[in-house]
Amino acid sequence: MPEKERLLRKIPQVDVLARRREIAAVLEQAGRELGLDVLRGLLGDWRREIRAGELAGEELQRRIDALPQLLEERVDAILRSLVTPVINATGVVVHTNLGRAVLCPAARQAMERIGAGYCNLEYDVAKGRRGSRLAHLDPHLERLFPGSHGLAVNNNAGALMLALNTLAAGKEVVVSRGELVEIGGSFRIPEIMERSGAILREVGTTNRTRAADYLKAIGPDTGALLKVHPSNYRILGFAEEASVAELAVLAREADLPLVMDQGSGNLLDLSDYGIGEPPVSSLLDDGADLVLFSGDKLLGGPQAGILVGREDLVQALRSSPMARALRLDKATLVALQATLGEYVRGTALQVIPVLRMVAASAEEIGARAQRFVGGLELPAEVDVIDGGSVVGGGSWPLGELPTRLVAVKPHDGDASDLERALRAAHPPVVARVEDGRLLLDLRTVLPEQETVLRDRLVAASG
Repeated sequence: MPEKERLLRKIPQVDVLARRREIAAVLEQAGRELGLDVLRGLLGDWRREIRAGELAGEELQRRIDALPQLLEERVDAILRSLVTPVINATGVVVHTNLGRAVLCPAARQAMERIGAGYCNLEYDVAKGRRGSRLAHLDPHLERLFPGSHGLAVNNNAGALMLALNTLAAGKEVVVSRGELVEIGGSFRIPEIMERSGAILREVGTTNRTRAADYLKAIGPDTGALLKVHPSNYRILGFAEEASVAELAVLAREADLPLVMDQGSGNLLDLSDYGIGEPPVSSLLDDGADLVLFSGDKLLGGPQAGILVGREDLVQALRSSPMARALRLDKATLVALQATLGEYVRGTALQVIPVLRMVAASAEEIGARAQRFVGGLELPAEVDVIDGGSVVGGGSWPLGELPTRLVAVKPHDGDASDLERALRAAHPPVVARVEDGRLLLDLRTVLPEQETVLRDRLVAASG
């Protein structure tokens, strides 16, 4: 019998393998359908290697003996490719790559409650007829922004697209050259404007743009004035920008809407905590006709793009076909409604995780860090040191929140090896490495995660 044929015959049948106690346990844990599919895939890979002359008999036998472990590893790799919880020890509060804002309890409960059955998403129970999903946010938005109206879509880039398409399609939108930012993922404001149908009209220079520059650009083809939050950077030194109040005067005189992309979604004055982001309400007070902001940054809610401002503008936005294409699903809608409800009740600082993290003092973080390292036995030098956290998510890019860090310097090996081991843990732990030390910032670690973090740190250091 040819060698390849002999090796192929040596591979057990799937139904035989599935009865092995160790493999059956993996199949039960993974789910039989997924487990069997992965098992067939593994055996198929071996057959291809044998036919290509890449798998010898000794190695094949080793794999057959280790099949339960190999099967478990491949199933685990598939499941880990799904969205999974992560412990964020980076100190970046609104970490875009780690899902941005942690939802408050009320938002999580609302998603579970409404997702478990039917709801009055677009049904007016009192009148027994079709209703509007947008109406569910109106009471909160009207209370938070008196005299303004609002709506929400699925993200802030979508909100900008909707505003420009509705208010200025085919017309020029005047914006400072220094505010033509890239908002992440290679998406740039000029490209969004182009897709919206609006025509970009740049004014000023990268570092200096005055109200007079906007005034010179206003003409019969102008559809709107746009001011954009500069996201992850600031221009310092010889720099100047036109204020919202200055642009509001120009917009009123020219009978044009002033659209302000605030971005961060800050609804409160957080200056006491070292964050100088202007609250949305202050921009409306300064004369912005429409303010756009994210739901999952400093607001602390789910991903959404919220637009608040003049009633006539908001009604035009609601009537746009694009609003339907960008509309919120029921789970996001109720999560946003619940988050806004905490602001209405005046409890946001106490219950919204993003705000609690931002408001935590270095002393509070330091006390947690000292408790965390107490009794911690590692083959490493462990200290609590001064450091800095950041807001993240394009919010307050120059600001740093004073914090206290758990610094771990392994006696043998590299801190980068420890960092990799933590990322491979269940759940993964994401941390920083600086100057040969692993740094853990408990500001962004939820209190209920600390025990798990200790266990994973000990296991990864062993």
